[in-house]
Amino acid sequence: MRNHAQAIVACDFCVAITAAFHILYVFVVIEHASRRLLHVNVTEHPTAEWTLHQLREAISGDHAYRFLIHDRYSIFSQALDRSIRHLGLRVLKTPPRHPQANSIGERVLGTLRREALDYVIPLTDNHLRRLLHEWVGHYNTGRPHMSVGPGLPQPPAAQPVALHTHRHRLPEHQRVVTSPILSGLHHEYRLGKKAA
Repeated sequence: MRNHAQAIVACDFCVAITAAFHILYVFVVIEHASRRLLHVNVTEHPTAEWTLHQLREAISGDHAYRFLIHDRYSIFSQALDRSIRHLGLRVLKTPPRHPQANSIGERVLGTLRREALDYVIPLTDNHLRRLLHEWVGHYNTGRPHMSVGPGLPQPPAAQPVALHTHRHRLPEHQRVVTSPILSGLHHEYRLGKKAA
């Protein structure tokens, strides 16, 4: 798997329950090598056509991916797998009752639950989409991942490193800036300039 990680994407579904007890399905597409979330969306009624549309949105026409891993959920029909082949991807189905075969996909769904869905009850599908959009930005650009270094799946542009005399002190012209994520459920920290 490590030799082909750059060419593998995985997708999976999980469910979320709204405040009005409606079941919403969350669809996630993740890149294996970088652990970057390529696409996340929500629907009340998942179908093979909707899933194919989401995969087309996630994977551009000039992609370098060769494999798509998914489970044997009934939405992933033979017709859907044929359409996925037209996207230039070879479908790898996981064996029955072996979620570890799609461990990256399952892991990101667990992280999504532990970091967002276990603490927030969405009101509607649009509310859940907004929450997921904010969480995906944090997951890709602000949350460190041990599997990539520790690093970020989508690192921001490099900032110049200021030289200073003591490694435990900030330079005089900088301060730590915090940004709340999901209304303060998580925080991102970075260096910023001090006000004059």
